[in-house]
Amino acid sequence: MTDRAAQTTLINAPLEKCWEVVLDFEKYPDWAKDVKESVIRARDEQGRPSRVEYRASALGRSTHSTLEYDYSEQPARLSWHLVEGDIMRALNGAYSFVEVDNGTQVFYELELELVVPLPGFVKRRAEARILIEAVKELKARAES
Repeated sequence: MTDRAAQTTLINAPLEKCWEVVLDFEKYPDWAKDVKESVIRARDEQGRPSRVEYRASALGRSTHSTLEYDYSEQPARLSWHLVEGDIMRALNGAYSFVEVDNGTQVFYELELELVVPLPGFVKRRAEARILIEAVKELKARAES
């Protein structure tokens, strides 16, 4: 079963700065504490990273996943889906951006299906940590 979750926050930085941070995939290990390594595996016809492989810590272990990115709604939205992963069947998500007076409103959404089912309380705790930390870390990086 696929689990869905979402989080939103106001980032005190312009939309362009938020895009700059989320598109600099190779720097994710510098600011996203669960991401240990990120490698660009393919680029689209405009030279943007379209496929990125990650090594991250999740659920107490090291995991690998490769995501494919969709820029078709840029600059309002960057979405992705799982190409391959060792503990996931599905990992779909998106950052949506709306420029507001005080900066940028960011909406982060995630759909996740693990290979091995977990008890509900473990899933809820992991989802909350993933969402809250991802948004908090993006905010800190964009505002720095």
